[in-house]
Amino acid sequence: MTAPVLEARDLAKRFPVAGGFGGPKRVVHALSGVSLSVAAGETLAVVGESGCGKSTLANCLTGLMEPSGGSLLLEGADVAGILRDDPMRFRRRVQIVFQDPYASLNPRRSVGDTVADALRIHRLAPRARRRTRVAELLAEVGLAPEHLDRYPHELSGGQRQRVAIARALAVEPAVVVCDEPVSALDVSIQAQVINLLRDIQARRGVAYVFISHNLALVRHIARRIAVMYLGQVVELGDAAVLRRRMLHPYSRALFAAAPEIGRPSHDPDRPPPLSGDVPSPIDPPSGCRFHTRCPHAEARCGAEEPALRAVDDRLVRCHLAEGFSIPKEP
Repeated sequence: MTAPVLEARDLAKRFPVAGGFGGPKRVVHALSGVSLSVAAGETLAVVGESGCGKSTLANCLTGLMEPSGGSLLLEGADVAGILRDDPMRFRRRVQIVFQDPYASLNPRRSVGDTVADALRIHRLAPRARRRTRVAELLAEVGLAPEHLDRYPHELSGGQRQRVAIARALAVEPAVVVCDEPVSALDVSIQAQVINLLRDIQARRGVAYVFISHNLALVRHIARRIAVMYLGQVVELGDAAVLRRRMLHPYSRALFAAAPEIGRPSHDPDRPPPLSGDVPSPIDPPSGCRFHTRCPHAEARCGAEEPALRAVDDRLVRCHLAEGFSIPKEP
């Protein structure tokens, strides 16, 4: 793998919350020791149940939240130092596309003004050329010149998301964090936007951190997949490798729960659905955070926290991973 464009090392994010009825303050452990990276031209998918920390991770990767611990590197340089000395450099190199395209656009600003703002703020085009450059960016995402003077309420959901993508691309970023970018769109429009993102990546070599609940979509678009559970990465590896065999019990149950064309629902190799509730991030379990729901848990799992370590051809946070590493034919 080539050198990473964006890399997180032991990233942590904690939120203090007030205790009930005058009790002591407590802490939500949203992220705990998250390490991952993405290279130029690569798509890294981040998946997991609601509340696992995916969106918090996206906000930390884009500088919208300050991590409570760990470090973030952009093209080998410490992001904390970049944000202190030259924040505009970071804002230009790392962009985000949000889940709700309507909420992420100013309803009082036209499409042309919205995209032109990025060019103006970063001084990427003189005033006389901005409108032409915005038209070029809109054409790149499949919108016509007449969309320049329209407002968000005059656009469909797919068109709004294309505007949001054009705004992100305007500053020529190295990384775009896509936080559930198609979940609010119709299925047919989802496919169009995904194909658009792939075409842009092929032309520009931009890296994507793609956060999604759609596991079938993730397998289609991602080169590597990071599975998160309760603020931690529990498995990370090549998407094709994980498709054949997952080693963490949570990863196996998560992907088994997603419907798959051509696979019968009574498949004996399909793990049973997960039981129990997701533990609170205010008081995460001791040892392995998944042991309270894991059908394979042993005494060691509740007492000793597993490290994210290399097992076979991926990274896994599980004491028992070697026991699940039986090869499976594709």
